[in-house]
Order: sequence, then structure tokens, then C-alpha cells
Amino acid sequence: MPVAVVTDSTAYLPAELNGRYDLTVVPLTVVVNGQAGREGLEISPDDVARALGARRVAVSTSRPAPDQFLATYRALLDAGADGIVSVHLSAKLSGTYDAACLAAAEIGPQVEVVDSGTTGMGLGFAALAAAAEAGRGRTLTEVRQAAVTHADHVTILFYVDTLEFLRRGGRIGAASALLGTALSVKPILHVVDGSIVVRDKVRTAGRALARLVDLAVDASGAGEVDIAVHHLGAPDRATALADAVSVRLGDRLQDCYVTEIGAVVAAHVGPGVAGVVVHRRP
Repeated sequence: MPVAVVTDSTAYLPAELNGRYDLTVVPLTVVVNGQAGREGLEISPDDVARALGARRVAVSTSRPAPDQFLATYRALLDAGADGIVSVHLSAKLSGTYDAACLAAAEIGPQVEVVDSGTTGMGLGFAALAAAAEAGRGRTLTEVRQAAVTHADHVTILFYVDTLEFLRRGGRIGAASALLGTALSVKPILHVVDGSIVVRDKVRTAGRALARLVDLAVDASGAGEVDIAVHHLGAPDRATALADAVSVRLGDRLQDCYVTEIGAVVAAHVGPGVAGVVVHRRP
């Protein structure tokens, strides 16, 4: 049996890839006014967007319990997997990686857990690369290395209307959030060493989207790339963004996906988010 690959629901894998890769997804939990639901199963991005737009509605997220990972790992091993590579969003953004490590410790060396240092399709590209190697019959070490290598070759850039939701969730410092509010700027952020930091500031949403295109092209380097464009309830904006990046990259662009972010990330970035994930093929 090949090595099994596990990831979490914040990878936001494109629907068109369903069934093409052998991947097991463990969902995170979103809590809206005390009611908990599993991302992608019991609560949707629209649910979160509506909640964030209402007054006196509390929205939070939580990691999967270690027992969820333990049950997943045992089921895969019982089904005949020789080993498991479990690839997850940045440990600096969530306790998901730590929960997976606790479960892996119960199993032993058959389970390798990888902190992708990113999220969204930054995580997704790493998990897909690991699953592709597993499908070729590679060893546990080789599958793990594929996840690490591809995670190191992604850049995430995204625009938000406000930094307030990131500040509330503790994903960005209060000083950075205050600066954006005081100057009425539109922030462009990226993920560096697993943390979200401000990359640039522009004055209007239109300029922010144009700047996203420039930064995505700059991040693509000189070789072949894949991109994923994320959005929350704004498919037309996302398609226009994907088209603009595609034109600039030309023949170097291999795969291009447009996907809506899920409820967990939506809870932290708020409505109006648009992002580009650049995957430089190793």
C-alpha cells in the first residue's frame, strides 16, 4: 500500500481535483455564537460572512482535537497504509499542527507531521505534491520531503478590506491593524515564516488588486508556476484577478485554480478578501 496523505480543511482544494488525488481531509471547527460546526461540512463561508456582518455575533475557530487525528491515522493504517504524512497549516496560525503531533506520538514513526508554514492553496499545493508522490509508490521519507519542498516554493499574497478581523483573532499585531485604520489604506499581506505580515499599502481597492497582480508576477520567478486565486463571495473579482495574472505569466503558467476560501479563514480575514497563491514548480 502507498503512503497515505492527510491534510486539513484550510487547504481549500479546488473542486475539480476531487477524486484525482488520494487525500484525507480533517476539518477544523468554526463557532458562531456558541454553535460549533465543521468547516465545509456543517458551516459554510456564507454562514461566516453573514455572521461577521451582523452585530453582536461572535465568530471563532478551533483546531481539530488530537483524538480526531488519532482516529484518522488508525483508520488509514488499519486499511493497509504503510505510513502517513500529515501536512497542515502554519503552527503560528493554528494549533492544528500541534494536535496532529500529539496524535502522531501515540502511533509512532509511521506518522510524519509537516508544518507547511502557510495555509490555503499554499498548503494545498504541498499536500497535492505529497499525494502525487505517494501515488507513485514513494517512501515515507520521500513523500514527506515532497510536502516540505513544495511548501517552500509557495508565496501567498492577499488583500483585505480591513485588518480588524485579523487583529481580533490575534493573527496580526494591534499596531499594524491600527496603522491601516488610521491611514485608511487597503493592506496587502503575505505569509512570512508562518506568520501574516503587511507587505504593502495602497489607497484604493482597485489599486490593491492591480498591486496583487504585480506582486504575484514578481513572486513567480523565472520558471514554471501554478497559481490559485482565493476569494470570499466575489467570483467575478477572483476571475478577473486570475485572468490578469495569467496574461502576465504567459506560457510559464501551468495550472490555474479559482477557489472560495472556507469558513475558518473567512472568520479571520472578513468579507472582501482576494488572494493569489503562487507555486513555483521545483
